Amino acid sequence: MIKHKNLEGRVAVITGGGGVLCSGFAKDLAKSGVKVAVLDLREEAAQAVVDEIRADGGTAIAVGCNVLDKASMDAAREKVNKELGVCDILINGAGGNNPKGTTSKDTFEMSDLTEKAEGIKTFFDLDAGGIEFVFNLNFLGTLITTQAFAVDMVGRENVSIINISSMNAYRPLTRIPAYSAAKAGISNFTQWMAVHFADVGIRVNAIAPGFFSTIQNKNLLYNPDGSLTARSNKILTHTPLGRFGTTDDLTGALYFLCDEEYSAFVTGVILPVDGGFSAYSGV
Repeated sequence: MIKHKNLEGRVAVITGGGGVLCSGFAKDLAKSGVKVAVLDLREEAAQAVVDEIRADGGTAIAVGCNVLDKASMDAAREKVNKELGVCDILINGAGGNNPKGTTSKDTFEMSDLTEKAEGIKTFFDLDAGGIEFVFNLNFLGTLITTQAFAVDMVGRENVSIINISSMNAYRPLTRIPAYSAAKAGISNFTQWMAVHFADVGIRVNAIAPGFFSTIQNKNLLYNPDGSLTARSNKILTHTPLGRFGTTDDLTGALYFLCDEEYSAFVTGVILPVDGGFSAYSGV
């Protein structure tokens, strides 16, 4: 069933399309007749999503590429243009964290220096290379991908870019300073691009998901026996709707930002989809 007739026949390019959230974006858009290019570093993951879309009657192609490699993204653009046509909707979904940019504890304690336990990683143990990787993947991955595909979007009507930010951009989470700062950069960059491309017709917005259960964060949210970790309990205590998000919870925000029939005057917005997490002070 085509939910948004206005989008039918357009071309969407989605990086990180083999992941949980972005594969949901790909499937949702395909249901509205959008031709979808699923881009991922792991081509087999992208192909699995494409197979599902095609089995459901949609049009999609898988493209293996590296968002940190300009030549790779230029090659991806050539393939998309040849097989589907030029990009109308760009979703910069590739991103993630790295254990080298993560601390073991929420806060620093004096004993971390004087009686440091084995395996405890403090602020002073954060690896510059790991933090650089997180910034590159999230920020440069968005920049390089946009450079590759937005060149075909300038000066055209009804085109838009959607970046993927995070709740971390609003309030940094404990333990993950690199990821929090990188996503804050994405929100800022979204606003910058919205102004920069306004005169050539490209709307640029972002979705900031709250806490969703994905492959990347499974070990943080669940114990080996499937029960919630202490961190998960803390998250849900601060989420007024009392649960983790699902891919279906993002569908409305996606369609709203893609379809100019609903959002023609919306650009430079970072839209939280977080179950109320950003509204709750904890008291």
